[in-house]
Amino acid sequence: MKPDAPLVEIRNATIWRGTTCVFEHLDLTIKQHERVAIVGPNGSGKTTLLKAINRELYPVAKPDSVFRILGRDPWNVWELRKHIGVVSQDLQQRYTPSTTALEVVVSGFHSSIGVHGTLAGRVDSQQIAAARATLDELGIGSLAGTALRSMSTGQQRRCILARALVHQPRTLILDEPTAGLDFAASFDYLARIRRLSDAGRNIVVVTHHLNEIPPGIDRVVLLQNGQIAADGQKNVVLTDEILSRVYEVPIRVTEINGYYLAYPGESAKT
Repeated sequence: MKPDAPLVEIRNATIWRGTTCVFEHLDLTIKQHERVAIVGPNGSGKTTLLKAINRELYPVAKPDSVFRILGRDPWNVWELRKHIGVVSQDLQQRYTPSTTALEVVVSGFHSSIGVHGTLAGRVDSQQIAAARATLDELGIGSLAGTALRSMSTGQQRRCILARALVHQPRTLILDEPTAGLDFAASFDYLARIRRLSDAGRNIVVVTHHLNEIPPGIDRVVLLQNGQIAADGQKNVVLTDEILSRVYEVPIRVTEINGYYLAYPGESAKT
């Protein structure tokens, strides 16, 4: 890894998801130490871009195309997880209900879903100690031996966050961070993300909800139909005019204590 390389460097990339070409001629650079939100309506390409950064999808190989993560291409996925932690509802749902919190976090060392079969023999005492310490940091150390099915959705989400943090990565990518959480769990989770950001962790949030963007986020990349519709400082991109155009509905935006909220514009009221 090059210390001064961008976190993400994409030039003239074409990315397919299944039989659909989601991005063509995509150009995007995210520097290390930047705190970025990738925002857009459903179907805008957010999940596809996340999967490409996470190496679950690969761009079309072209001589004039670049897709580098931390200055490198290709990556060993297991090694990449030491530098970038990913948290998503999709990942949370892939674990069986009987998996314990400790098993979820330990599986982060192996980029696996659980630690079954031959993987169980590769778990060592240092990994277990680190997993317990990370659960403690997130306030759920007492749940180490508890199965996911016996936890609230908010507690399960914190387990997935612990899985991403157990490597102590410098960057966290959070996909729809509060999806499925009630108000109390959402506020608690967003506060934890804010503390991680304030402590110097690189944060990339992927969402279509403005209220999920922590105050520490500086830059917003707004996607629409596989194109970058706007890219810049948060207060420049998150405006009534730009969001109304991209979401194709009248939107008003307000800012409260660093959080941005969207509500219906005049013509959307009935």
